[in-house]
Amino acid sequence: MKLKIYQIDAFTNTVFKGNSAAVIILDEWLTDEVMQLIAIENNLSETAFTKKCYGNNYEIRWFSPLKEIDFCGHATLATAFVLFEEYSYLKEVTFIAKAVGELKVKQLENEYIQMIFPNRKPKKINDIPKELKNGLSIEPKNVFINEQTYFVVYENEDDVYNVEVNLDEIKKLGPLDVTVTAKSNDYDFITRYFWPANGGEEDPVTGSMHTGAAPLWAEILNKNDLIAFQASKRGGILKCKVDEKNVTILGQAIKYLEGYITIK
Repeated sequence: MKLKIYQIDAFTNTVFKGNSAAVIILDEWLTDEVMQLIAIENNLSETAFTKKCYGNNYEIRWFSPLKEIDFCGHATLATAFVLFEEYSYLKEVTFIAKAVGELKVKQLENEYIQMIFPNRKPKKINDIPKELKNGLSIEPKNVFINEQTYFVVYENEDDVYNVEVNLDEIKKLGPLDVTVTAKSNDYDFITRYFWPANGGEEDPVTGSMHTGAAPLWAEILNKNDLIAFQASKRGGILKCKVDEKNVTILGQAIKYLEGYITIK
């Protein structure tokens, strides 16, 4: 069996930046085992598999090298980019994901892709887990949580850049991950995201996490239109708009690779 595969750099318009995702468009679903093995072989943050349902509706599933993931933003962006490129008549798609429902995605005229995601605003916690305290070299004081990750809000952005992470301790917090974040001089806020229990060490750019980070900073900064920067080695910029129900995220993407994989 030969399957066409794409590797896309998401949340960037420059190759070797942003976050890489593999995308495979299927006629019929593969077994979970085979999809997981493909993701392991690709060894990227995510491999996205999508299959057309009807009209402009596509089912989508995401696999990290460790497991199937409930929700992935950058691989959704990458998948939409491939569909819009391969099928020029498509300008909008609705992805259907088991855990998060419908995700509406639209190609804009300025080379940005708009994604409407659920608002997953985190809540503050006072009882900070010892694993989180032990996992960060800079003490976490203001901590929030949603269904995906802990958010550690630092007082200045240098702390986000300089914090050292003990991944063995952070991994004990699974299935939750850890985000460190702060207000920024050049952007509205910056983040870094660590997910050793679910995918890897530090994720380059994480769209799903910003469905929590953007509402958090919208409240702190009292503004609903935000520019975020994920301060990983590759880096990525996300334009976010927050309302009561949704977080709309705009991002760019660029193709790095197109080819075929062979499964016997």
